[in-house]
Amino acid sequence: MAARLLANILVMGSGILGRAVLQAYRKAIENANRNGVANEAINNIRRVSKTMTEQEARQILGISNDSTWPEIIQKYDVLFEKNAKGGSFYLQSKVHRAKECLEAIYQRSSQATS
Repeated sequence: MAARLLANILVMGSGILGRAVLQAYRKAIENANRNGVANEAINNIRRVSKTMTEQEARQILGISNDSTWPEIIQKYDVLFEKNAKGGSFYLQSKVHRAKECLEAIYQRSSQATS
């Protein structure tokens, strides 16, 4: 009899606690959406994950700061082809993004000098 009573109390208590936690979670989500915190956090994550720095691009391609554009293209071609033949699509896309990043930087610098 006491075991049954204790089991009922535990089941009811866990149900009440579960509903309270769920209600608190919903309220926190509602507050975050009202304040725009959730959208701002998501936008910051997207912005950071999409950008590649010049330093990172140079590390991926394995080039120095003094490398010329033809050297960069040559290194890009080698790495891209290696990953195309049984390599990693992820690495291949990183190599491509690195080239795009450096290409934008070199185009800006060539426009500034012209």
